[in-house]
Amino acid sequence: MRHVHRKTLQPLLGGSDTGLSASGLEDASGRELVEELESLPLEERPTDFVASVETEEVVMIEEDGNESSVPLPEDEFYLSVAPYVDQTHDCFFHSLTTCVGEMGNEELEVTVVDEDTGEALFDETVQTHDNGFFGLWLPRDLDAELTIEHDGLTSTAPISTGEGDPTCLTTSQLM
Repeated sequence: MRHVHRKTLQPLLGGSDTGLSASGLEDASGRELVEELESLPLEERPTDFVASVETEEVVMIEEDGNESSVPLPEDEFYLSVAPYVDQTHDCFFHSLTTCVGEMGNEELEVTVVDEDTGEALFDETVQTHDNGFFGLWLPRDLDAELTIEHDGLTSTAPISTGEGDPTCLTTSQLM
C-alpha cells in the first residue's frame, strides 16, 4: 500500500495547463478523482498522466515516471465495469485515463446481490460513460453476483471487493 500525502501530488499539479490542476482536481479526494476522471468524455481525458484505480488508492504516473497516489475511502471499493457484446480487453486495475470499452453512453439495468445474505445492494438503471464503463462503489470485503441487462441480453458474473481484487471488470459479455 502506497498512501502518499497530498503534498506528493505537487509534480502532477504542474503549471496551469498540465496535470491535475488542468482538470481542476488538485484538491480532490480519491473518490472525487475517480468520479471526475471516469466521467470525462474521451476527447477530454488527460494525456500527460495515467491514473489507475487500485484497491485502496488511485495511482497517478506522469509521462516522466513520477508517481503519486490518493487514498480511496476505507469502507468502499470501486469497481469499474465495461460490459461488451463483441470485443473487450484484459484489465485488472482500471485505468481512468486509458481504458475504453465498446458500449459507450448506453443504458443498462444493473443488479448486485450479496452472496451471503441474498440482499440486493444495487438495483438501478445506469448509463455507461463515454469510455464504455460504469462504476460501482460497493462495501469492501464483499462477495456478490453482478447482473447486467441491455436490449434483451444478459451477463451475470461473480465479483469480490477485497484487498487485491480487480477494480476493472471487462469480462461481462452480454448474450
